[in-house]
Amino acid sequence: MEPEFNKFAKSYEELLRDPIRDGFASNSLFFHVRKSELIRAHFRNRGMNTHKLSYLDLGCGKGELLQLLAGEFNETAGCDPSPGMLESIPGAATRVQLDPFTVPFEDARFDFVTAVCVYHHIPPEKRPRVTSEAYRVTNPGGTFCIVEHNPYNPATQIITRRAPVDVDAILLRAREVKGLLTGAGFEILGCTYFLYLPERLYRKWERIEDLLGSIPIGGQYAVFARRPAP
Repeated sequence: MEPEFNKFAKSYEELLRDPIRDGFASNSLFFHVRKSELIRAHFRNRGMNTHKLSYLDLGCGKGELLQLLAGEFNETAGCDPSPGMLESIPGAATRVQLDPFTVPFEDARFDFVTAVCVYHHIPPEKRPRVTSEAYRVTNPGGTFCIVEHNPYNPATQIITRRAPVDVDAILLRAREVKGLLTGAGFEILGCTYFLYLPERLYRKWERIEDLLGSIPIGGQYAVFARRPAP
């Protein structure tokens, strides 16, 4: 059976368009940039040099985040169930997920793994399996980050309900994400909410959004977790 997102690959950006979303940012790149900024800040705050680390984006889609972070890591890779989505990714090693709930890489292969707006497409009963797969491919001492839409944000709820690419979406609260991570054996490092301010205001008052990061009303959130070292 053709992967669901294959049919969206050629028109993915157009299908994401929404009056609320379009009013929030000048283009979709802003949302990827904000995620890359959070990731850089996480490692900077922990005093870690990412240039020696390997990075996998699980469910990477068209690879926008991989491209933004390519210069930050020693090695970048991505995987996705849709071959059509992977066609446009330069520079990163990519593999198709023939089984959408299995990560097609070796055990303890990566120092950093992300799953960005992936889990709300995964049936709830399959989420523990995917999280265990992420644990398997993460190095001991490595980091896994899940980024998701915040169901407590009214605008996020409206945009998700209207988006053709989110017809199957079941949003997760941060508490659910933390439960999946600890259930797989990860240790929670922190949770940050973001996308409070539209792009034009964020660029003027970035510090305000940083201060709001613990208040669960941002459009999305990121949970960082660590696979314990032996």
